[in-house]
Amino acid sequence: MSGQQDRREGRGFTDRELDIMSVLWREGSGTVAEVRETLGDDVGYTTVLKILQILEEKGAVRHEQEGRAYRYFPLVESVSAGGRALSRIVNKIFHGSAELLLATLVEDREFSEAEIERMRSILDRAGRKEDDGISPRDPSAK
Repeated sequence: MSGQQDRREGRGFTDRELDIMSVLWREGSGTVAEVRETLGDDVGYTTVLKILQILEEKGAVRHEQEGRAYRYFPLVESVSAGGRALSRIVNKIFHGSAELLLATLVEDREFSEAEIERMRSILDRAGRKEDDGISPRDPSAK
């Protein structure tokens, strides 16, 4: 793992940084104006620009010149950032209990049979993880 990747892995995102990263993950890239337009009128151009600059300093985005503007690209995958954020939530809110988190996520929601089957499969792989080293998120795990 490179030093730059280590820096990205160790830093979380603020709520507004996460809003901007979400736009970049969904769209693949964006200029300051495009990101601002997607976020809506409640955030100013200079605010989006400053946050993108901060994200670049953190190593979470990079930019390329595009005419007079910069186009920003995410360097951190959403799944990776989501996993770190979720770990913080599990530790801080659910006192480290994945079981409590799961109960909260599924309580009072309806799921299709296919969704339930996929969730069972994930839980089955998680149960085997300790025995054979398979990650529960490994799509190749059967």
